Amino acid sequence: MISRRALTAGLVAALHCWPVAALAQDAAVSSLQPRVENGRQVYLAEQFARFNPRTALDMVTQVPGFTIDTGDEDARGLGQADENVLINGARISGKNIDAFTFLGRISASNVLRIEIVDGATLSISGLSGQVLNLVTKAYEGAGLNGNFKWDPRWRRSGSNWFAGEASVSGKLGKGDFTLSVENDAQRSGVEGPERITDRFGGLLFERDEVARYRQDQPKISGAYSRTSEGGAVFNANAAYQIYRKRETVATDRTQAGQPDIFEFYSSNEDEWNGEFSTDYEFGLGGGRLKLIGLQRFEHSPVSNFFGQTFFDGSTPPNGSRFDQTTDEGESILRAEYGWKTAGGSDWGISVEGAYNFLDNKGALAELDAQGVFQPVPLTNANSKVTEYRGEVITSYGRPLSDAVTLQATLGGEYSKISQTGARGESRSFVRPKGSVSLAWKPQPDLDISLKVERLVGQLNFFDFVESVDVSQNNGNAGNPALVPPQSWRAELETTRKLGPWGSLTVNIYGEQFSDIVDSIPITATTEARGNLDSATSYGVELTSSILFDPISWRGAKLDFTGEVRKSSLRDPLTGIHRRISDDKIFTYEATLRHDIPGSDWAWGAGVEDRRYSDFLRLDQITRFRTGAPYSWIFVEHKDVMGLTVQANLGNLFGHSENFTRTVYANRRDGPIAFIEDRSRQFGLIYRLTVSGSF
Repeated sequence: MISRRALTAGLVAALHCWPVAALAQDAAVSSLQPRVENGRQVYLAEQFARFNPRTALDMVTQVPGFTIDTGDEDARGLGQADENVLINGARISGKNIDAFTFLGRISASNVLRIEIVDGATLSISGLSGQVLNLVTKAYEGAGLNGNFKWDPRWRRSGSNWFAGEASVSGKLGKGDFTLSVENDAQRSGVEGPERITDRFGGLLFERDEVARYRQDQPKISGAYSRTSEGGAVFNANAAYQIYRKRETVATDRTQAGQPDIFEFYSSNEDEWNGEFSTDYEFGLGGGRLKLIGLQRFEHSPVSNFFGQTFFDGSTPPNGSRFDQTTDEGESILRAEYGWKTAGGSDWGISVEGAYNFLDNKGALAELDAQGVFQPVPLTNANSKVTEYRGEVITSYGRPLSDAVTLQATLGGEYSKISQTGARGESRSFVRPKGSVSLAWKPQPDLDISLKVERLVGQLNFFDFVESVDVSQNNGNAGNPALVPPQSWRAELETTRKLGPWGSLTVNIYGEQFSDIVDSIPITATTEARGNLDSATSYGVELTSSILFDPISWRGAKLDFTGEVRKSSLRDPLTGIHRRISDDKIFTYEATLRHDIPGSDWAWGAGVEDRRYSDFLRLDQITRFRTGAPYSWIFVEHKDVMGLTVQANLGNLFGHSENFTRTVYANRRDGPIAFIEDRSRQFGLIYRLTVSGSF
């Protein structure tokens, strides 16, 4: 007979060894543990086999604890690196493509490994924290390979059959090429009631609204790269895109004792844009020189209309229309030179010159009693804004010890901003910028990085020109006296590898702004975007991946990303401290995925939500809230006649858009004129994703 003591000892021993035994049952499923090589976390391509990835993006999105950060995609110029993805140790070439798109064009079969490294340890200025480097195979053979994805969606407001992308890659002479087509199509809509009350809550009238949104963005792009026998690297990228948007809101307005009113709002945009860029990197002296050139142009005609039709039989319809045509362009020349010295030090210098312009023409018209549009004069709607900008940055990096690495940058920026038109003027600015980063690896599974940075922000050229929002009956007067904002930013990022359990990254940051842009009074009745003296912002970001293999739920993974932020500035009207207008309060997303061992099936679920602070003008406050988090479930089969097919059902909790606008009789420090309160419903969203490779 087995004694109680022996049985207890056996159970304790079994529990102690159980996670290791569970992991050993299915090595392919439990393989998302990196090995450490020279301070880098390394994942081999075969470790992602359980996901049956079609593209490099399918692999990268499954790396535990890593989230792609595309940086500031709307920033003018190229500047220092701010996207946390590298390809074979180099930044992604061009501006018309981000990391998501680029990775989606690389076949999984061409991936050798994925490396996670602290950006401060690299000889690329601007990077810090966790950076992913994708290492690919050299393309061989005369054939072609490619990827495609079709992403139709259905909802009660309409069907979207036209979203998808495809790319093909191969050899061209001694280089490699990629051609791709894509369409970021959207078909969406919401509907629901709106109540307009006075400041005491008394009902003034009601609206029943139906909103529809249609968007197509067909794009064709091509890339060519070649590496010479001597190590020189040449890249060229070109893209052309059409952007077509149609938005409508149809409203039935009712009021007790008054005839009904039909209101209609429409917004149409027909844009096209094109971009060409090239770069060439080669050895020079004791280092490497990289020359970059880029040219981009965009043409955007936009027309907005709001009108009312009265059903009393006598009141003529009214309406207003604001038409705007904007041409934007960007020309960039940049040179980067880097070299190494004794002791492992990395040196670098970059010089960039850029020319940007926005040429805007705007016209406001209102219907007269005969139903004919009559022009309304605007002061600053026809104007051209130009900027000549130059930047010089030097960088230095070196290991301070086996566990600590330093990276520092120092430089400055010169810009000359000019505006033509009735209120045009020209001004010049010289601003210092730079950063200091420390990367510390006290143990193999722990990375800590600290970065302090002086930043120079960029102005939105549309804030210089006058515009009108016909649907809300307000406008922006335009402000030619704007100056670029500046800030000091510090962030501390810690990444802990949890062994078989996954990974956890925590980022704590704070930022002190000067000359931040917000709404300010221009006259007693007009406002525009202007500069405020100071503001602060601080927050915490959390990224984690939990693997459930240690508790024998093999193939299951929970990913979580979230951020909480607090900001403060002194309101220019009331003098009271408040959050920055329309600033993030929190966001989160949690996704559970289970790849069933020994099968081609996977299933999962997810939930996400976000909240932003109130958007403030001088005479109104607008608040957006979600009625419930957005949630979804999915099921996936990885081999349906060689294709991966995923079915997704979204909006399980009844996610809705809740909008409240408080309008004041004069300014926000006076009495309330009325309050708009609406709730719009989305309904269930059905989604099918079909992807394959060849």
